[in-house]
Amino acid sequence: MNSIQTVGIIGSGTMGNGIAQACATSGIRVVLVDIAQAAVDKGLATVAGSLDRLIKKEKISAADKDRALSLITGSTNYDDLKGAQLVIEAATESEGLKVRILQQLDGLLAPDVIVATNTSSISITKLAAATQRPDRFIGMHFFNPVPMMALVEIIRGLQTSDATHDAVKALAQALGKTPITVKNAPGFVVNRILVPMINEAFFVLAEGLATAEDIDAGMKLGTNQPIGPLALADMIGLDVCLAVMNVYVAEYNDSKYRPAPLLKEMVAAGWLGRKTGKGVYTY
Repeated sequence: MNSIQTVGIIGSGTMGNGIAQACATSGIRVVLVDIAQAAVDKGLATVAGSLDRLIKKEKISAADKDRALSLITGSTNYDDLKGAQLVIEAATESEGLKVRILQQLDGLLAPDVIVATNTSSISITKLAAATQRPDRFIGMHFFNPVPMMALVEIIRGLQTSDATHDAVKALAQALGKTPITVKNAPGFVVNRILVPMINEAFFVLAEGLATAEDIDAGMKLGTNQPIGPLALADMIGLDVCLAVMNVYVAEYNDSKYRPAPLLKEMVAAGWLGRKTGKGVYTY
């Protein structure tokens, strides 16, 4: 049974508004907070547009859309989070910023409120230690686009209690998601396996074993992935892939995580993928 009826979300960007949509379409109240009203409005407009697309595809009705939007309150005031049983921090991936937000929440929220972070790379144990509720702190790593992707990685810090884990797992299931439980470590599970695979594709490309197109076709058809690793790297951003590999080298101190020289070279050239119009492929 999911005991969480109201969820606070900090950050109305891509992840924040996606999580808000997932909650609201599952009948859970949402308070969506950002620092600027323009950011809040943009987040709410993104949710409305996403629901409109689902109406066009006949996945939901207009009444479903209205019901979902009525459950989301946008705000620039942290005080509005006071009624939530769970607050999810989905701010920019900066440790300093996240710690500041978490410490602000400590002074505001009742002691029994659970706080989660949607980080994809920062240590849950370290963030938990910066709060006054380390046993009620957890990682909830949603995948983009949140409304479509079924997976949520639930990451336990060293301090996370069983009760906190079970409550957050029940919420993920109430959202129609499939949670997996993960211990805290750089990259968690999915990115720990995915990004080194992308890196290996750059080694294969640099060695001239096959063209980029053939590497991607081989991985799509041979391992049933919807997109090849090099095309995926262009989507993620080559600079992001490189940054992740550098974290793994630093944290695990294991040479198997060394970034492919070709990946480093392309980032140095400013060929970062789709966002710059050129990466492995030209856009």
